[in-house]
Amino acid sequence: MSVADSVQDVNRELARRINQEARSNAQSPYANKFVGIANGQVVAVADDLDEMTRQLRQAEADPRKCFWVEASRDYDEVHEIWGLN
Repeated sequence: MSVADSVQDVNRELARRINQEARSNAQSPYANKFVGIANGQVVAVADDLDEMTRQLRQAEADPRKCFWVEASRDYDEVHEIWGLN
C-alpha cells in the first residue's frame, strides 16, 4: 500500500466519522456543512461546495491527499434516475 493510499484511507475514515456525528447530532459544527479533509485533518468547513473547495485547495495542493464530505447526507439513500430514450 502506498503512502497516498494510506492517507486516503485515513481521510475516508475521518469523513465517515464526521458524517455519522453530523447525522446523529444536529448541533454538531459539521451538520449540514461541506467538510474538507487533507492528510487526516479537517482543513475546511463551509456552507457551500465552492467555498469548501477553495479552502481545501489552499490547505493541500495534491488532490490525492484530499477528501470531502457533505456532512449530514445519507450516502446510503437510493436515487432512481429516469430518462427518455
